[in-house]
Amino acid sequence: MPDLLIELFSEEIPARMQGRARDDLKKLVTDGLVEAGLTYESAGAFSTPRRLVLTLTGLTAESRAVREERKGPRTDAPAQALDGFLRATGLRLDQLEKRADKKAEVYFAVLEKPGRPAAEIVAEVLERTIRNFPWPKSMRWGTGNLRWVRPLHSILCLLSDEGGAAVVPLVVDGITAGNTTGGHRFMAPARFAVRGFDDYAAKLRRAYVMLDSAEREAHIWNDAQNQAFARGLELVPDAALLTEVAGLVEWPVVLMGAIGADFLHLPPEVLQTSMREHQKFFSVKNPKTGRIEGFVTVANRETADNGATILQGNQKVLSARLSDARFFWENDLRVAKAGMADWAEGLQAVTFHNKLGSQADRIARIAALAREIAPLVGADPDQAERAAQLAKLDLRSAMVGEFPELQGTMGRYYALEALKGQDGCEAIANAARDHYSPLGPSDAVPSEPVSVAVALADKIDTLTGFWATFGFPTGSADPFALRRAALGVLRLIVENDLNVSLYEIFYGGAAKNAVKAADSTDPKTQAEFRGMIIAKYRDLLAEFATNPKYHHDKQGFGAIRRKADNFEFDYSDWGAVSAYNILQLHEIEVTEDLLTFFHDRLKVFLKDQGIRHDVIDACLAMPGNDDLTLLVKRAEALQAFLKTEDGTNLLQGFKRANNILTQAETKDGVEYSFGADVKFAETEEERALFAALDAGEAAITPAMAAEDFGAAMAAMAQLRAPIDAFFTAVQVNSDNAIVRRNRLNLLHRIRALVAQVADLTKVEG
Repeated sequence: MPDLLIELFSEEIPARMQGRARDDLKKLVTDGLVEAGLTYESAGAFSTPRRLVLTLTGLTAESRAVREERKGPRTDAPAQALDGFLRATGLRLDQLEKRADKKAEVYFAVLEKPGRPAAEIVAEVLERTIRNFPWPKSMRWGTGNLRWVRPLHSILCLLSDEGGAAVVPLVVDGITAGNTTGGHRFMAPARFAVRGFDDYAAKLRRAYVMLDSAEREAHIWNDAQNQAFARGLELVPDAALLTEVAGLVEWPVVLMGAIGADFLHLPPEVLQTSMREHQKFFSVKNPKTGRIEGFVTVANRETADNGATILQGNQKVLSARLSDARFFWENDLRVAKAGMADWAEGLQAVTFHNKLGSQADRIARIAALAREIAPLVGADPDQAERAAQLAKLDLRSAMVGEFPELQGTMGRYYALEALKGQDGCEAIANAARDHYSPLGPSDAVPSEPVSVAVALADKIDTLTGFWATFGFPTGSADPFALRRAALGVLRLIVENDLNVSLYEIFYGGAAKNAVKAADSTDPKTQAEFRGMIIAKYRDLLAEFATNPKYHHDKQGFGAIRRKADNFEFDYSDWGAVSAYNILQLHEIEVTEDLLTFFHDRLKVFLKDQGIRHDVIDACLAMPGNDDLTLLVKRAEALQAFLKTEDGTNLLQGFKRANNILTQAETKDGVEYSFGADVKFAETEEERALFAALDAGEAAITPAMAAEDFGAAMAAMAQLRAPIDAFFTAVQVNSDNAIVRRNRLNLLHRIRALVAQVADLTKVEG
């Protein structure tokens, strides 16, 4: 069984594309070979800046012969059907067989495909792979039609076994496959022949090429750490940069330099970002001060002066870059010390969204909402409002203009300067840094109260604003990252163990402010918004106006969950319908739709935590489902309880009680919800259940009021045995009408008591 070696040798492949290209080469070739009838034992893919490599071991020498029988039309079928069958099979009429099939005679085609040698199949698959390779970007060069990420110079394609190695015959756009490759561009450019993968890898190393990207990463990291340690410094971890740099060099040579004294006063984040973005340098810090004092660069070759010239050139370029950063920093500090008023004024001219006003308008909404949220999360309202007013001002700074990824980080530095010596300075500055967090499922969640208040306000304003104007994100489309914002709100609340009512936050201020913003932009946008509102609620308002049953509903919109106080209007005209407070109607709709969206996000979140979907539904059906922390605790406790033997059996007892009670109420047309009296009990099991329910109610009701779900579940577990005994010994539908009614009312007590914890009708099993 031969081994296969493929190398596609080209000009430098962008580092960001190499990992995906390795995977694509492996998948396309192996899938193609398997589809053609070849198998293999193992496969490995590698990349350097100038080559993509695939090696397969244990490849079958040829594909197996295949015999296929294909049923055709009846022998008396129309000529057109027979002609079509002949074209599909590629046979002549005299090559078909006639066979009896049920009540008719039909044609059968016997197709035999002989086995094919591996070299022939490899050539076909590799040519198809090269011509259709899914590069994100590709180019043509010279006079050929082949497209590749960079000009492709050579193809190495070998099948090797104990008898030797053979080149697979292949020509792609004038490039003929061979058995040679080249080494390092500068240190060993001569081409050389190879016999197989082991020989190939060994000769590449002698030609100053590390084939495995993981090996290059490990070499860079270990050498950089050792050099930093030798100087009493620490290398700042940066996994993404390490992967990128390993994709830029074939023979990594690690060099370490020092940052000039003129730049050491810059914030470490500025130094690190500038060096990473512009120079692909790693940062080296002093562990005693936390200050960035050095850098690590990775050259692609060894030199006679051990990299001194390379390092000198890099330091010269770095000084120019850091001079720009210092200029930005010093100018920004002058604005910050003056209170950042210039930046605040500048944000009035920056549009956040054409339907939601400017960034300044948005900051005002966030500040008002942060002040409202602050008491709910234990934050000082004045500090939360001030933090929200300052948090986004760094968007106008020169530093964030150059490095957008530093927004928030620089906001903290500038806020510290603007508020120096004032109460709450540190908390407000930290909120400016943290209010974007969490940005993803693995991002840290802020815990300082002021930071939490502003972070919640920022995300909730985004959600309510776009809900008021666009509504749900549909399918996978989510251009404003609303799902990420919702997950951020969820994590901020749950991981900080906050008990807050999302409904009150949404309807109490966020949705109101968002709808007001959408209705108060330029006249054209306002007209579009009002038209959308009228169209959305026309049928609803018409039903409310014309249906008398709503006129007597003290809750206003009642069954349709809306509010109004006048019933005569022309709902085609905004001026007329505004009397119904249609904006308030939209606020309620936004709030309820947004809560539904949050419940969907919570389901995903809890399923990732291992909580069953039916347990989640049972908890969502309970009052207070806009308190996410309460929901999570209830779901966790219920799932843990249902995993126990008591929980499983109690669930069965509850379902039995509920089924009997529901059937009786449907049959009798009455509700059995009052009057269960122990004096009508005829058996010890009935009396025991009365006593157990009395004890359970005494324990469960206060436990639920205190949100002590563990205690409530423990009390529910005590009901399991009395309920089991009751159903074993007692016939509920007694011939005695008084006894029967008493027992049905007793079942209602079971249902009502358990329903305080969760809606177990939604739990499966």
